[in-house]
Amino acid sequence: MADVFDDYPPGAAWDEMLDGVGGVRPAYEHVHSSLSQLSAAELRARADTLARSYLAQGVTFDFAGEERPFPLDVAPRVLTGAEWDHVAPGVSQRVRALEAFLADVYGPQKAVADGVVPRGLVVSSTHFHRAARGIQPPNGVRVHVSGIDLVRDEVGGFRVLEDNVRVPSGVSYVLSNRRAMAQTFPELFAALRIRPVQDYPRRLLAALTAAAPHGVDDPTVVVLTPGVYNSAYFEHSLLARSMGVELVEGRDLFCAGGRVWMRTTQGRRRVDVIYRRVDDEYLDPVAFRSDSLLGSPGLMTCARAGTVTIANAVGNGVADDKLVYTYVPDLIRYYLGEEPVLANVDTWRLEDPGALEEVLDRLDELVVKPVDGSGGKGLVVGPSASRAELAALRDRLVADPRGWIAQPVVQLSTVPTLIEDRLRPRHVDLRPFAVNDGDSVWVLPGGLTRVALPEGQLVVNSSQGGGSKDTWVLGGALPRRAQPAGETTPQTVPASSSVPIDANPHDLRAQVMQQQQAQDGVGTC
Repeated sequence: MADVFDDYPPGAAWDEMLDGVGGVRPAYEHVHSSLSQLSAAELRARADTLARSYLAQGVTFDFAGEERPFPLDVAPRVLTGAEWDHVAPGVSQRVRALEAFLADVYGPQKAVADGVVPRGLVVSSTHFHRAARGIQPPNGVRVHVSGIDLVRDEVGGFRVLEDNVRVPSGVSYVLSNRRAMAQTFPELFAALRIRPVQDYPRRLLAALTAAAPHGVDDPTVVVLTPGVYNSAYFEHSLLARSMGVELVEGRDLFCAGGRVWMRTTQGRRRVDVIYRRVDDEYLDPVAFRSDSLLGSPGLMTCARAGTVTIANAVGNGVADDKLVYTYVPDLIRYYLGEEPVLANVDTWRLEDPGALEEVLDRLDELVVKPVDGSGGKGLVVGPSASRAELAALRDRLVADPRGWIAQPVVQLSTVPTLIEDRLRPRHVDLRPFAVNDGDSVWVLPGGLTRVALPEGQLVVNSSQGGGSKDTWVLGGALPRRAQPAGETTPQTVPASSSVPIDANPHDLRAQVMQQQQAQDGVGTC
């Protein structure tokens, strides 16, 4: 029987399973042994089972206008408990610093006055919204959910690639991947202590409930989706269903008497917390785009009055700006008085004339990214670019240095991935998800591993043809919280449904397709 690891090629990147000299890293010993005992046909059969399961459940994403089952690879990505106990505090630290930064830039702007970040950096950011200035969240939380993208470099160290604190998506794939892998490889789950992920919906609902306006003891929480045309709609519906709350569109909401209301078959119902998956620009046609069909007029007025909480907060995107990213280590020191646990990838700020000159001289060696880009769009990998592409890029950088950053090419770590009938190294990143309830930042054990399926490809986003892996954190699993007698966890959306309002479906679809989360990478992230 041919081994699925036959002729596994060593590469320049850090391989997470194999050490390059014929050895298997300790965290992967059981996984490697189990995979090696399967024939290529058996492994392919399990992969086909995963794909059919995803297609039947509607776990799909949009790729070039075609709905496909989201690619889930049969080989998991495994992290030791010790590795996770380094990553999780680093993610939590970063979220706490970004919370402080957002409260500051939409408030007193002390970091600007103290020279930590330039004022021009903040006010020139595409996602800095003056309409959000002065809005105080009830429990002080603006980043209820975050996704911090990490990569592992050539020596095995974790570095932060970017921050996502607007409408980070992809957690539905974490939950779905785990269920599918547990059904497909029950022998591995029986043999290993893998930290669970199914507590995420409860944690998210608790954080959203804690963010309710003052004086509201039993808040109504809803998930606001752009609609069925959005490539992340599966995630929106899954989260609403698993939290037991209503999934609504903008047309289901209206503002009256200084409050937000939801239309139901039983009449109107007050809404206290909106977990929105609609971008800022489409959220409120009074405050932002007047032609928006995805939001509801008056939401920002109600948020300012403190009668509704919008999660994540409007204006968070300034913290996602890739130029602001370069200042986050300084922000950690400034706001928290701590040294960063997780380092950034080395980055050139092209606003600096000296940095711009150096980058222009080395364009064919570097990765250049737009500061407000997502999903790998606009990114140029210098070593892979043509002369014409580099010449065009040079002109764009000279014309708008504020709009770009440059980084060295990081050989992302690799994990064995099923390609045809053999396991081959493919590059991966990791998006841990964090939930902030105002008292603590909880980091979901594992997160979403995205994998670049084409050989040598460094862009892992699904919009660029990538897939995913189930991410296992070993050891230290705590027993599930016991439920008091009579308590049940809601598994379905309440029976009351929203009353639709007619809208032009073509205009609606066009706006949904412009949504950031439909373009930023995992079908969504």
